[in-house]
Amino acid sequence: MRWGERMEIADFLLTVAVFVLAMVALGLVRILRGPAAADQMMAAQLFGTGGIAALLLLGVATEADAVIDVALVLALLAAFASVAFVQGAAPADEDIKEKNHP
Repeated sequence: MRWGERMEIADFLLTVAVFVLAMVALGLVRILRGPAAADQMMAAQLFGTGGIAALLLLGVATEADAVIDVALVLALLAAFASVAFVQGAAPADEDIKEKNHP
């Protein structure tokens, strides 16, 4: 693009998608260094959220409905992953009873 030309909206959306992916990469480097399982789950959520944002921007910029559908499925899977992590990390009822009444 030469100086003085107008940037089209599709070019702008693609630029923003690249920026979002770069920020996700920087965030993943930091979060993956965390020692806890929760840190790694945060990394997965960051990757999912950034991926969804980038796919939606890409889908709108290229007018590809299939890409938007993939982004929505990824959002649904990310929500299920969060619920599964919380269910797996929560102590069982038996563990709570044993701690309260040894």
